[in-house]
Amino acid sequence: MLFTPASGVPTAPPGTDKVVHLLLFALLAATARWAGLRSPAVLVGLLVYAGASEVAQALLPIGRSGDVVDALVDVTGAVLGVGLSALLTRRRSGDRT
Repeated sequence: MLFTPASGVPTAPPGTDKVVHLLLFALLAATARWAGLRSPAVLVGLLVYAGASEVAQALLPIGRSGDVVDALVDVTGAVLGVGLSALLTRRRSGDRT
């Protein structure tokens, strides 16, 4: 999704791309945590991926541009995903006792 050529990106209301970035990275983080990866590794990995994906969008011949704000939204999504998975895991383990 992040590397779709510009011609394949649908038009949407302003700000929609930020919501997509946030949700995508939140889901990546949450599923990584549920798969057993530790929070620091997930956050570092997604921080690197956020930056690298924006650089790649700017450099690849796909008609896209890199955006620092998108990377920041990506990182915010990753933090939210890790937090959400921790909250749900705690809640779930509390329900069992």
